[in-house]
Amino acid sequence: VEEKSEGQFVETATGEAVEQVIAKMSKSLKNVINPDDIIEEFGADSMRMYEMFMGPLQVSKPWQTKGLTGVHRFLDRVWRVAEEKPLVDEAAPEELEKLLHKTIKKVSSDTANLEFNTAISQMMIFINEQFKADKLYKSVWERFLILLSPYAPHIAEELWEKLGNAPSIAKQDWPVYDEAMTVENDVTVVVQINGKLRDKLELARGTAKAEMEKLALGLEKIQSYTEGKTIVKVIAVPDKLVNIVIK
Repeated sequence: VEEKSEGQFVETATGEAVEQVIAKMSKSLKNVINPDDIIEEFGADSMRMYEMFMGPLQVSKPWQTKGLTGVHRFLDRVWRVAEEKPLVDEAAPEELEKLLHKTIKKVSSDTANLEFNTAISQMMIFINEQFKADKLYKSVWERFLILLSPYAPHIAEELWEKLGNAPSIAKQDWPVYDEAMTVENDVTVVVQINGKLRDKLELARGTAKAEMEKLALGLEKIQSYTEGKTIVKVIAVPDKLVNIVIK
């Protein structure tokens, strides 16, 4: 880690720049990040997760304390969810269950490809939604904690045991997702006039062509464009677009 500017540091990849970095880094220059200090203030999990959240492993990344603080707040929210929400064994709402399946899919893929930063972003999305829920659904929460455990092993282990589960969470099977649960039920269909975008429709996935055409022609904005014109034909592509050809 070398100093880039005041209060900002950058991790430099190994290679040609190593000798230059070693020359620049010195305690006397006060440009070294001491991990012990970070761990003492924010905890080992925050330090670990922030290093993965900084960006792709193969590129240089700026060290910014505010970024570390953001990851620390995320882990604090994870803990607060477990502490503040009543734990229940009932089935989770469909939208939360679907979001979990999307999260399992993305975290699994991104972790395998060493794209840790985007995996963490997806977990943040999940926690934001779980935080809004009135209850903590055990089956959903257990699977999420398993996803979290490689990134923040200490807090994940502690929350796993607080659920009454035997240690260690590291020995649990990785959760699997249902591909059908990762697909959105609704799609945005664009409505065009002579190939130019004029409006949009929110439709259920798989809506029939005839219904798509009917709904598109019934839009107020579309009627203003077609008034007094001859509709030559209507082309509907399921789940994608409706193109109305006029003259």
